[in-house]
Amino acid sequence: MSDTRVTPEQSKTPALAEVRQRIIASAKELGLDAVGFAPVGENGDDRERLFAWLTRGYQASMSWMARDPQQRSDVTRVLPGARTVISVAINYHTDGEHCDDCGALKISRYAWGEDYHRVLGQKLKVLQDLIHQLVPQAETVASVDVGPIMEKPWAQRAGIGWIGKNANLLTRQLGSWVFLGEIITTLDLPSDTPHTDFCGSCTRCIEACPTDAISEPYVVNSQKCISYWTIEHRGDFPKGVGEDFDGWIFGCDICQEVCPWNRFEKTTREPAFVPRADATCPPVDRWLCLTEEEFQQEFNHSALRRARHEGLVRNIRSQRRDPLESVLKILEWEPIEDLDDIHLDELDH
Repeated sequence: MSDTRVTPEQSKTPALAEVRQRIIASAKELGLDAVGFAPVGENGDDRERLFAWLTRGYQASMSWMARDPQQRSDVTRVLPGARTVISVAINYHTDGEHCDDCGALKISRYAWGEDYHRVLGQKLKVLQDLIHQLVPQAETVASVDVGPIMEKPWAQRAGIGWIGKNANLLTRQLGSWVFLGEIITTLDLPSDTPHTDFCGSCTRCIEACPTDAISEPYVVNSQKCISYWTIEHRGDFPKGVGEDFDGWIFGCDICQEVCPWNRFEKTTREPAFVPRADATCPPVDRWLCLTEEEFQQEFNHSALRRARHEGLVRNIRSQRRDPLESVLKILEWEPIEDLDDIHLDELDH
């Protein structure tokens, strides 16, 4: 006969449904905008999509994406015995707009404030501590866009949103302006219903991409993506790359800006995501003059560090235009190719 006696420690452990509610309440207090729970199980479809994407070489030079894809598609290889993935989302949208001054260059909204890895990571640490306090024997692993975890599929399984045709996670309440984080745990917590796809027949993101990086609905070819080239690529740009970047020097928001679901955007409640003073109109002339040490100090808590010093300088130089050229573009002035066609007496009138 098995021993079914309950230890004093186990008798104090709250029921899993209560643990779930405590996590949700704490997440709300931390300023997180959504939290969902997904059971760990077979995810063959996501694995097949990942392998197909890698087979086509769409990861470009991001070699880590191809490193052990089996682990990336199986969280039990990240945390043996994992039973639940807790997904969280936090809104980062602010009311600022890109500067429309002559020749102004642009950085993605997600880099306007403090680095989300640090901000969201601290909040996940609080949730981890809560879980360990409630259930001491529980094991957890947290990740904010750094570990081998397919965060968007997990967020969709957890009911937070769905993966749109631009490969971003879309939500009905906040659009796509959200950062995602996960806690993998050995606790078998009550789960949520996976979210339904609400993209419908809309193809605005595909049509708006200036480099045709969305090769087909839900599939982005990094080899054509502005965000890849301006953030992840190391070294000089190959000939022709950068000609269609439209002034973006770090990331790109075009496929999000045209998304109808972003009509429901709200202003973030997180103070850390308030834009730095120069975010919407980057002082590129000064940035070009920064030393490596000054660059590290300037962007110590910014996602812009991801591009590295040499990468940011490369991006700026690739998008800088002659001031006169920018003025003429705004005035829609085109040079007359054949001056012989102009009669001098006409210029007097």
